[in-house]
Amino acid sequence: MVARPPLIINRLDAERLQRLIDAAGEDAVALSLEEELERGEVLEPEQIPADVISMNSRVRFTDLTREREIVKTLVYPHALDATEDGVSVMAPVGAALLGLHVGDVIEEWPLPGGKQTSLRVDAILWQPEREGQFHR
Repeated sequence: MVARPPLIINRLDAERLQRLIDAAGEDAVALSLEEELERGEVLEPEQIPADVISMNSRVRFTDLTREREIVKTLVYPHALDATEDGVSVMAPVGAALLGLHVGDVIEEWPLPGGKQTSLRVDAILWQPEREGQFHR
């Protein structure tokens, strides 16, 4: 197994995500997300560093596999249709981004069909906690 960068997760996000995971059953992305939650450090929303991807953060990252820069907002599945550049946390790339710091690289993250990708977090363009939005 490839070493993964350390994660920090907002306590409210962790609680909401656990409910989604429980409802998803044996879904592969849900299982990967649950592994990430289990190894992550859970902090109160007010303690989340400004350089960490939390739910509803707008992020610029590079897909190192395809050498492509991407901007996405990490959202819950129910908010996907209402978010123009949204990526669901229940999608492989969304699950990979949660809790990472600016500069982190996640390698060999599983994708559907047995493929893998590697991602680098380049910037957090907007983060709720940084804007004082702790209970969204």
